[in-house]
Amino acid sequence: MRGVFVTGTGTEVGKTVVAAAIARTAARRGERVAVFKPAVSGLDDGGEPDHALLRRAAASGQSDDEVAPYRYGPPVSPHLGAELTGETIDPARLRESARTAARSADLLVVEGVGGVLVPLTLGYLVRDLARDLGLPVVVAGSPGLGTINHTLLTVEAVRSVGLEVIAVVLTPWPERPGDVERSNREAIERLGAVRVEVLPYLDLASPDSWLPLHLPLPA
Repeated sequence: MRGVFVTGTGTEVGKTVVAAAIARTAARRGERVAVFKPAVSGLDDGGEPDHALLRRAAASGQSDDEVAPYRYGPPVSPHLGAELTGETIDPARLRESARTAARSADLLVVEGVGGVLVPLTLGYLVRDLARDLGLPVVVAGSPGLGTINHTLLTVEAVRSVGLEVIAVVLTPWPERPGDVERSNREAIERLGAVRVEVLPYLDLASPDSWLPLHLPLPA
């Protein structure tokens, strides 16, 4: 399986945007891109859901079920969303769905849910899925105050199970970064011994306007 797993330092840190930018960049190169997100919550909030944005960015013809097998209305952790609907997320189904998506593509872009230690079930974390799929990881984080600790903890948690972190992406990177943003980028790069890229604000309604996000993806 050739692909990448995008996680975040928490919720609302641009994880979906980073995953979409990776998918769009690869699609522009002429690659067939498949996208996958194990679970989506918050559908009751309205707006374009994460799995739909990923599919649009990748120019993929996948169905909702193929992109996101589990989808919930309330903005809650996946394990609670499943509990509220009387079902249980099946890790085996997630693994097989991701592998099936990868078979018809040159690149699979997987976006996790929340942070890397978010439970899909109380016995199976987002990190477990990334490990089972064996994909290298990209960490999305905020460029502002507090990101050093959150990002380094995430990098450490990913590496602790033998997974490779190929890059950290800070977003949305301001047009005129200040001392805090520049210092955060340097600190994460040096202390985490990791490549740090930045991604500016993207107009999600217009993928053709997005700047490419070039990362060292597996060959």
